[in-house]
Amino acid sequence: MKRKEALNLIEKSISEENLIKHMKAVEAGMRELARYFDKDEDEWGVAGLLHDLDYEETEEDPDRHGLLTVDRLENKDLTEEQLNAIKAHAGQKTPETKMEKSIYATDPLTGLIVAGALVHPEGLSKMDPEFIRNRYDESSFAKSVDREAIASCEGLGFELEEFFGVVLKGMQNIQGELGL
Repeated sequence: MKRKEALNLIEKSISEENLIKHMKAVEAGMRELARYFDKDEDEWGVAGLLHDLDYEETEEDPDRHGLLTVDRLENKDLTEEQLNAIKAHAGQKTPETKMEKSIYATDPLTGLIVAGALVHPEGLSKMDPEFIRNRYDESSFAKSVDREAIASCEGLGFELEEFFGVVLKGMQNIQGELGL
């Protein structure tokens, strides 16, 4: 599936602008990780972009989150790995592949980075991995962020700050779209 088609699906399914920005942030992080791992940037990016396609519909029924998206996308032009990554991010399957592990750790990290950008004196553009690490270590900062999921990046061979840097770079590439 091409990015444009994915964006059309999002436009029809998502009404909350901040959720769309979140989906684009995860896409940006996944694209940067694909470059890092020498994988297909479009494949990884589209998985990141579509990962919360059913969020508004399943917000009150989280047991269905991810599964409804996969059901809706099964007849679309997506790879099995993309569909499995969408399931893995929502806890519907154990993350096993690089793509699955990446989206699982990237999803909550983008939330931490956005929260950090909102308090950083110069916003997203001047943030660095050390700043994110300091916020990560503050348990009272962005309390709802799943730090355990972020720490799972170590299963990809990353140190935390290195992972922060890769995802941050991806988000900085689209900071205008994110409004940060």
